[in-house]
Amino acid sequence: MLYFRCLILALFLCSLVLFPLTQLVSADEVATLAQKIAELSRNLEETKKNTVKNEHQLDKLNQELLVIKNAVLRIESEIDRKSKDIKKGEDRIIVQKEKIEARVKSFYKQSSRLKNSILEIVVSPNFTKFIKQYSYSQNLLNEDREEIVRVALLVSDIETKKKELEDERLRLIPVKEEINKQTTTLQSEVVKSKEYEANIKKEIAALSARQQEIISSRSGGFTANLGDTELADDYNASLRGFRESAPSGYFAVFSFGAYTHRKGMSQYGARGRAHSGQSYKQILNAYYNKEPISKDTSGTIKVAEHGEIDFETTYMYGISEMPASWHPEALKAQAIASRTFALRYKALGREICITERCQVFRKSKSDAPPEAWRAAVDSTRGEVLDAEVAFYSSTSGGFLTTSGWDTSDKNGGSDFISRSYEKVVGSPWLYKSWYTQSYSINSDKCGRQNPWLSPEEMADIVNAALVLAAGSSQEVERVSPVTTQCYSGNPYSMTELREVAKKYGGIDLANSVNVLLGDGTTKTITINGVSLSGVDFKKAFNLRAPGRLSIPQRSFSFYNIEKK
Repeated sequence: MLYFRCLILALFLCSLVLFPLTQLVSADEVATLAQKIAELSRNLEETKKNTVKNEHQLDKLNQELLVIKNAVLRIESEIDRKSKDIKKGEDRIIVQKEKIEARVKSFYKQSSRLKNSILEIVVSPNFTKFIKQYSYSQNLLNEDREEIVRVALLVSDIETKKKELEDERLRLIPVKEEINKQTTTLQSEVVKSKEYEANIKKEIAALSARQQEIISSRSGGFTANLGDTELADDYNASLRGFRESAPSGYFAVFSFGAYTHRKGMSQYGARGRAHSGQSYKQILNAYYNKEPISKDTSGTIKVAEHGEIDFETTYMYGISEMPASWHPEALKAQAIASRTFALRYKALGREICITERCQVFRKSKSDAPPEAWRAAVDSTRGEVLDAEVAFYSSTSGGFLTTSGWDTSDKNGGSDFISRSYEKVVGSPWLYKSWYTQSYSINSDKCGRQNPWLSPEEMADIVNAALVLAAGSSQEVERVSPVTTQCYSGNPYSMTELREVAKKYGGIDLANSVNVLLGDGTTKTITINGVSLSGVDFKKAFNLRAPGRLSIPQRSFSFYNIEKK
């Protein structure tokens, strides 16, 4: 038996050499990490609440302490003043006693004279005067006695009040000491709480990093590194604007690409490829995996509002999908994609619309086509792609479902933006945070000045996603746009939704975010340890985010979240 145990131990030790424990990942480790992160995040939120309460209590105690200190100072000042008043009263009594003693002597002499020579005084011609002086002296003596009594009573009253003040001061001393003690204790608790918060944040960051490491190793995902991404067409919607002007702790959701289906050709990508030296045939092959073929495109096409017009020399001249100032090879690629798109309508005899729903046509451009566009149409006359539909869109965000990564090396990775063809020519929608109603930066913003989200607003999106995923139908019903001035309805307030989401693992404030990207998709969003799929977060964001904030993509989710 002992031999058996030694053999097992030896094998185990060998396994540690061949397969270090740090490399062993159990099937449940990601879930366990998420659980730990969620628990730590809840502890962090609870600690923050307690810290705030302690800080409020500390402020209150400091205010009380200040009141008591001021009261003690006032009492001590009053005691000092009373002591001075008592001293003055005592001095007055002494003076008054001296006066009385002098007057008593004088009065005594007069009384003696009156007893010894009463007859002499009576018969004296100054009898009346003597009597008056005698009476006056007696009155003064009585007044002096009364004054001594008054001063003595005043001094006694002052001494009583002084004693009361001293008693009050003595009563306040232990109160002051107790508040001082409580203040010191609370200050220590606040310091400890903040240290604890810092440690929890470090632990959450470490666990989140490990979680992302595991997920990435399993799925081949990555986190985007944008570097100095070009400005969007709106400074506040750009990464630069967010980094330079947003308040610390705020978040912004950036879409890779705009209102795009991510099929076929990227127009900005085609422009970037042309600037990089590719011909229109190379551009088309990159996006459609086909080179153009020749077909008979003579005849007419039915166009909405314009009836039947010549296909090549009228309709094609009026296509307004790419600026005529762009590179000639990009214009040729656009001409062939547009021709291929419209040819199906022509062959079936169907009317083609003149808006973005089909492709934009303007008769004014057709009547006087720019020379560069006319040359692109004429030089590729009859050239089409052997495809039913040649889809294209402005900006795909560096990835297309039909051809993969639109980068110089056909690979993704964290730096794919720097290698994307759309970046070469600075597409304004390659990496943008959307908060307008449409493409135009002047379209309605529902009162928002920027697309940045506060920690409370980002937490509200997380809570919305949790309730949408696990809530009852009555709860889900009220997860609607919080900005009622633009959408009406009866949505939960952020406070109400936070209370509802608590039972589903909701959060109070967002303070951390991790984003895992895959091949043209946002796989997971982890905020404060709460992990959501990219699809679920997008759904909640587009339903609940304030104002016109949105992730403007149709059937896919490819976006990133930045935190300042």
